[in-house]
Amino acid sequence: MCYYFVRVIILKFLEDVAKEKYQSFTSNHEKSHFLQSYEWGEFCKKIKGQTPHYVGMTDDNDQLVATALILERKTPLGFSYGYAPRGFIIDYTNKELIKKFTEYLKEYMKKNKFIYIKFDPDIPYQDIDQDANPIEGGNNNYELYNYMLSLGYIHTGFYRLYEGNQPRYTFRIDLKRDWDVIESRMSKSFLQSVKRSYQYDLEIDNEIKIKEFYKLIKNTSERDGFNPHDEKYYETLVDEFKDNIKFFNVTIDIKKMMTKIKEELKDLKDNIASVNKKKLADYNDKIKRLEKEQDLFSKYPEEKRVICIIICISTKNRIWSFFQGGDELAGATCAVMRCYYEAIKDAFNKGYDFFDLFGTPGDPHTTYKNLAKLHDFKRKYGDKYIEFIGEFDLVNKKILYKMLPTLLGIYRKLRR
Repeated sequence: MCYYFVRVIILKFLEDVAKEKYQSFTSNHEKSHFLQSYEWGEFCKKIKGQTPHYVGMTDDNDQLVATALILERKTPLGFSYGYAPRGFIIDYTNKELIKKFTEYLKEYMKKNKFIYIKFDPDIPYQDIDQDANPIEGGNNNYELYNYMLSLGYIHTGFYRLYEGNQPRYTFRIDLKRDWDVIESRMSKSFLQSVKRSYQYDLEIDNEIKIKEFYKLIKNTSERDGFNPHDEKYYETLVDEFKDNIKFFNVTIDIKKMMTKIKEELKDLKDNIASVNKKKLADYNDKIKRLEKEQDLFSKYPEEKRVICIIICISTKNRIWSFFQGGDELAGATCAVMRCYYEAIKDAFNKGYDFFDLFGTPGDPHTTYKNLAKLHDFKRKYGDKYIEFIGEFDLVNKKILYKMLPTLLGIYRKLRR
């Protein structure tokens, strides 16, 4: 007689995962995301007043198989609602894990008086072309989408702009290839701008320059019409992420450039009489460009000036460009393009899996708030245009869930 034994894995829910254990699991997981990190939870507690919950699930060897950072917001009704940004960290190919974790979360919501928990996983929905249309025969996660619905999750819609908590579309550069291949996917105009930037002897460094960045982001916000965070926001971000945050700063030596331009103009004007007629138009264009640059640089009294900064945040194997600020000199010298190029190359050299540009519209031709311009700007860096699966809500109190937007609107109006 033969006996067959089937090993049953006992899964256990943890309401408060220890910091070191949580960090180790989330940073090493293939679905790692800085928005699901312990650091992001502590940052949101200090800056946004949200309460972070670091929950998880272990197997019978006490090894984590799932985690979630849930950011709790209180309501005046005595209930709360939660958000797991780019969560959960789990194997989305394992339906049993997802099902069991969902069951535990439902119990957790009842115990802690959550109305609902929202999450928007780092999972593509379907392969799309350059116009955000689905590619016939491409990869998709329709089965996962339907499975989540079968577990009771509510999908909040396939929004195409920035209606949700996180962008539902992005550009993501696959760094697990030769640099020549990565560069070949970048647009010619982008690479030409990078090449042109070398004319200005730009200096690149990685010092933490919060005050300089704050000046630049205010400049960018005035130009592009958005409200920046205050300086404390960026200081706290640096304090929390420490080794996982990186600045890419571009500095120009204005005094040196003014001397260089002055010498070039003198040389051009001294030799203009000997220029061939066929080349005269190009010669005059160069003089006009240099005079325009001379007028621009003369507006700034500093000897050296930081003109562009990009802030990137990483996990162990992935990196995102999170903020970018620049002034008019950055545009004139192609410093923004150069800064991104250096950041992408640095990520490649460090062995990251991808460089994510952190959001773009799902309608490349929209006229809303210059989003088409933003899309065209990020498209130049090349590689894959990604559509995420979107937001799901796991609901505990159905009536309050339906009433909550109205009630919060009234409450905020009364507070004002």
